[in-house]
Amino acid sequence: MADDGELIIDLGSDVYFMGEALREARRAARLGEVPVGAVVVREGRIIARAHNQVETLKDATAHAEMLALTQAQNKLGDWRLEGCTLYVTKEPCPMCGGAIVHCRPGRVVFGVGDPKGGAAGGWINLLQTENLNHRCEVASGVLEQESRVLLQAFFQEARRRARERALAAAGRVPEAETGGGCNGGGELEG
Repeated sequence: MADDGELIIDLGSDVYFMGEALREARRAARLGEVPVGAVVVREGRIIARAHNQVETLKDATAHAEMLALTQAQNKLGDWRLEGCTLYVTKEPCPMCGGAIVHCRPGRVVFGVGDPKGGAAGGWINLLQTENLNHRCEVASGVLEQESRVLLQAFFQEARRRARERALAAAGRVPEAETGGGCNGGGELEG
């Protein structure tokens, strides 16, 4: 804190900790999960880290944020996460936003926003709603491009696989296997 009591935010630390959340997101991608990662930091130390495990655990609530919040609560022996910062690669959804408000971390920092379903200002802003019992400081756009690229690559690959499954179910072979396509044999242009 500064001498006047104002909180000093070290943006270098935000980049470092978001980098750690991105490491978790990459772990999720390797497991076939939507690549979202989260870490919880208190007093400059990571006390919890997690990545999406919805498919792995067959649990719709197994978002990176939810898992990281639970780990942090267990580590501290308290459900209140006052004085903590949650770093997450993608803007939290309404479910996670509600849990964040109830856990009471001081800050939430995220990478890429979600205008269709984000609950930290993208679609709605649960984290700073006046009539809830807690409001978090919110910072967005930290390592946004890295987070966006990881998510886009994941969903592009998922759509490609879905198209291949649909073609296989219809008894058709994808173009790349038949020698069709813009490069004549499916080879990369050199």
